Amino acid sequence: DNFRRLEQAQGRSVGDMLLVEMARRIERSVRESGIVARLGGDKFLVLLESVGGNETEATNATGRIGEKLLAAMDNPVMVQDHEYRLTSSLGAVLFGDQQRGEELLLQQVELAMYSAKSSAGNAMKFFTPEMQTSVLTHVALEQAIYKGLQRGEFFLHYQPQVDRQGRIIGAEALVRWRHPEEGVLMPNRFISLAEDTGLIVPLGQYILEVACEQLHRWQRNPATAHITVAVNVSSRQFDKPGFVEDLELLVRTSGINPRQLKLEITESLLLGDTDSIIQKMMRLREIGISFSLDDFGTGYSSLAYLKKLPLDQLKIDQSFVRNALDRGADAAIIRSIMTIGSSLGLSVIAEGVETEAEWQFLLDEGCSLFQGFHFGKPCATEEFERLLIQAAVN
Repeated sequence: DNFRRLEQAQGRSVGDMLLVEMARRIERSVRESGIVARLGGDKFLVLLESVGGNETEATNATGRIGEKLLAAMDNPVMVQDHEYRLTSSLGAVLFGDQQRGEELLLQQVELAMYSAKSSAGNAMKFFTPEMQTSVLTHVALEQAIYKGLQRGEFFLHYQPQVDRQGRIIGAEALVRWRHPEEGVLMPNRFISLAEDTGLIVPLGQYILEVACEQLHRWQRNPATAHITVAVNVSSRQFDKPGFVEDLELLVRTSGINPRQLKLEITESLLLGDTDSIIQKMMRLREIGISFSLDDFGTGYSSLAYLKKLPLDQLKIDQSFVRNALDRGADAAIIRSIMTIGSSLGLSVIAEGVETEAEWQFLLDEGCSLFQGFHFGKPCATEEFERLLIQAAVN
């Protein structure tokens, strides 16, 4: 589980040594009862023979071996004086006399493995026909995303960002999909699949283009000229060769003032090539683009990373804001983030502010920027501009 991230963070040599140790543990767990092979990358295959006289016996026997494998993989591993703890996801498929072919069996066991992985990992799942149906649904959705990009079915809503006086000073651009059959879909229905398939790259570029067009229109209007626009950029999009050059070109062709464009990156980006990431960020900051670290406190950041990265802002994850009034630990985390932001010279924005009480708590803690339903839901351009006028009057 999460092997690619670990390898990116620790290096390929560490990753290779971990794989060697994992292979040894698999072989020891299976011993003479099966054949062990490496399919490639971090995937291994175990073929068990004669595990039972009927399906129930075979299921129970396979389950016992699976539990043994999971336990073996979960033990800490020492590599170069560092301890690593890895978990694994196992998929299993049973077969008897029926002729299904090795390709179909491999496909089915991989589906079961990904099903275990998607449910937080460190688990084992047997293949079921429903998994095949789920894959077909994903394939259909992938094709629909591709066609949706060609047909212009994606559009943006904007959620207000306000200062301590409640004045709207910016907006986060959030994508929506006007699906021809299911109506308007929220990002949780398609962003994860777009990430997995690589479609997040053209989708992300489209979002940037539309957001820059809107920002240019706002910059030409005295009533909205002060608005900044924040756009989410995925690690896969940021890693794409030519990303910086494409964005520099977009800034020129759209005519925007880049000082009012902010890119929101997540902590998962920090697991890549840090030097390359910093170099790209510095190039974009040179033309005025700023950076906000989204969902701060939920991922992999360390103070060492934060000191290196040319950031402008930390964004407190809404999970901390939501529970701050009831859980002392979440309130303490918010205070810590405020302290970190202050010590590093970074502004701090809190997302997910839904009540007056939450806002007051954050004000008392010294937070300067806010976003959430308390100030306005994500909305179309016209509604956002109406909120802006209403806030100015108030």
